[in-house]
This record gives sequence, C-alpha cells and structure tokens, in this order.
Amino acid sequence: MGSFVPHTDTEIEEMLASLGLEEIDDLYDHLPDGARFKGDLSIPIGVSEADVLDLMESLASKNRPTGRELICFAGAGAYDHDFSTAAAALASQSAFVTSYTPYQPEVAQGVLQALFEYQSLISRVTGLDVTNASLYDGGTALVEAVNLACAHSKRSRVLVSRGIHPHYREMIQTYAKGSGHEIVEVGLSGCSTDLDGVSLQGAAALCIGYPNYLGEIEDLEAAKRLCEASGALLVVVYDPVSVATLRSPGDMGADVAVAEGQSLGIPLSFGGPYLGLFSAKSELVRSVPGRLVGETVDVDEKKAYVTTLRTREQDIRREKASSNVCTNQTLIAIQAAIHLSWLGKSGFSELSRRCFSATRYLADGISRIPGAKVLNRNYFREFVVELPIDAGTAIERMAERGFLAGVAIGEGFEESPLVGTLLVTATEKRTKAEIDGYLQTLKEVVAK
Repeated sequence: MGSFVPHTDTEIEEMLASLGLEEIDDLYDHLPDGARFKGDLSIPIGVSEADVLDLMESLASKNRPTGRELICFAGAGAYDHDFSTAAAALASQSAFVTSYTPYQPEVAQGVLQALFEYQSLISRVTGLDVTNASLYDGGTALVEAVNLACAHSKRSRVLVSRGIHPHYREMIQTYAKGSGHEIVEVGLSGCSTDLDGVSLQGAAALCIGYPNYLGEIEDLEAAKRLCEASGALLVVVYDPVSVATLRSPGDMGADVAVAEGQSLGIPLSFGGPYLGLFSAKSELVRSVPGRLVGETVDVDEKKAYVTTLRTREQDIRREKASSNVCTNQTLIAIQAAIHLSWLGKSGFSELSRRCFSATRYLADGISRIPGAKVLNRNYFREFVVELPIDAGTAIERMAERGFLAGVAIGEGFEESPLVGTLLVTATEKRTKAEIDGYLQTLKEVVAK
C-alpha cells in the first residue's frame, strides 16, 4: 500500500535541520506529557473493520468528557452550554453539510440565504451595520480586525489590552511579525484594563474585551473617548451571551466587534471547529475581511443572494488587499444562525440572564469559603478567584472528584499578581445541585 504522507524523508530532514531539531517528536515537546499519546497506533494488515473500531473506541474511552464524567465550570472562551438538538439536526442536512464555498450563486441560493440570515442576526447582536459570513475562530477575527484598522488608518501601531485572551494576543504578535505591525500591550489594574495615561496618538486601534478574558466588564466609554481623541478605531472583543443583557458593542461606540461564536449552539468538541464573529460600521465595509453575502434581485425581479464586494479580496487586489482570508466557517455559522433563530430574542435574553444568575450564585458561595476571594469588581458570567492553594492544584483535586474546576491563570499573565488564580464560570446548564456540589467539594479540597 502506498504512503499518504506527501513529504519525502529528505524534505523532513531539511525541515528539522532548519528548525534545529533532531526528530519529528521534538516538534511536540511543548505539549504536556498527559496530553500526548505515546502508544502504538500501527494496525496490522488485514485487521477487520470491527476490530479497528474497537481499538479506536478503547482509545477514545481514555478521554473524560464534560457532561458525563466532569461537571464543567471552566470557560475562558469555550463554554459548556445546552444546545438545540433541532439546530444540530437542521444543520446536519446534506444540503448544508456537503455544500462547498458558494462561488456560483445560481447553484447555492439556499446556503447564501442561510449565511445572509446569519449575518443579519449577528449584526443585531452587535449593534453594528455589517457582519461577514464568519471567520475561523475568535482569535482569527481579532487578527483580521487589527489588519483592517491598520489598512484603514494607514497606521501600524495597535494597542491591545492584556485583558484579552492570551491566545488571541499571541496570534496577533505572530501575524505582526509578517505584517510589520507594532503591537503594544496595555496592562491591567486588578482585572480591568488600566487606561490611565494611555496615549493612542498615532495608533490604528485600541483592542479591548467586553467582558474581557478575566470576566471583567470594561469601561468602553472611557476607551471610546481615547479613540475619538486620536482617530484610532475601537475594536471590541465581546462575549455574545453577555451582550444579550449588556449594551451592545455598537451602542458602546465600537467600530469593529469580534468574538468567538462557540456559545451560539456549538458543542465544545475538544476545542473545535468553532467560528469567528466579525462585525463593523458601514464605512469600513470595503475593508471587511472574508466573504459577504448580499441580497438583490435577479433578471426576473425575484429576490436573490450573491457574494458581494469581491474586489476587497486578495485574489483580485493582490498586494493591495488588507487580508488573505478567502473562506469562512459556513456550516458552523449556519448552525449558529439556526440556534439563534430557535432561541429567539426572548430565549437569547433568558439564556444570558440564567448564566448571570448561576455565576452570581456560584461567586457568592465561593466568597464564603475560608481563604477564597473573588477578585473582580464588575463581572457578568465569569470571574477570577484567589484560593488558599494554587489553582493548578485545586483543578487536579477537583477533577479527581468529578468537577472541571476552572482555568488556571498563568500563560500570558507572567509577572502578574493574578498568576495562580482560578478563572471560573457557570452557564445556564449548571443546576443548583451541581453548583452546591462544586462549592462543597472546593471547600474540602482547599482545606487539605
């Protein structure tokens, strides 16, 4: 049987030599030992399909999935929500699952209409004029917002709050190495961005969370005043569920709003696939990255849908394009649109309120645990807890007793007093009994 590996041994050796590595496994040294599979995946020739399935199931059983073995109180951008079986069933229709990028509108009207509805729904959520047909994930969306701001303003300096997801900040820094953008991080005061003394003169944009990665509801009015005084764009990284109750990013003055859309009816799925939400003011539409679907009429004056403003894209504008993104998460975006439609306005608001209520109940309970302290001043559905023990230790002990306790603050917050604290959330899926069980267990593990 021929090999499906496209690279020759010589090519692999050249790659490793250029990276200063000796073997392929060295590429994965940064991964924790507990996350790496070190067994033998070689399957003998002639093994039956049933035996292969048994092997794969035995390997899969080593995972501890949320909902069955671990009750999830972790968030940090990916949340354990209820999601509509109706949305999943509709999104799994073959017309959506098998459709590819709709370059030919005459044969893809259904997919184009679904994406148009998605764009319309996200625009209502954000309070902004234009939404594209999605991006890969929240981090990609923020990178593209930075690219848009620099292209629009003809400036290269961007200020990014340290309250934004550390993975997103790392992605921006990585892309900036190629684009030449200067990325300046703005520090924190407690859990919120310290805007005192910050100057945006000559800056293309200020990027800030709402609420931020630490759950804090940032002062967007202050951020907007700084942007207006300098001509910089305000880029807001928002939480879709929280803004169902809070004022929308557009209402708070955002020029661009981006988000991770996993909360909109997308399962956790071990980290993906998810989708990036990207919305902007109408005056920025010609710089919006990716695909846009527009509504028009055909030669018979019947409603029709088309991809529009294609001249923005890199395959036409070449080096003048501000983005090289040329596709989107069509299927995931359609599922998010179906989920939002299924919830409706009242259902979406109810989801947000239930997350808020569950989180407040959880935070109040944690505050009564000896030695535990909630560090946020203004939060909605996620908060930081200082414990008598290190967060990593607490997570390990809680996992042994059936709880995914939260996310340890560490990477991306080096030299911060927040290192070793615990980021916790409670979605609408968490029952009172589960929260009470979490509180009792946490009280016991921190007292050891």
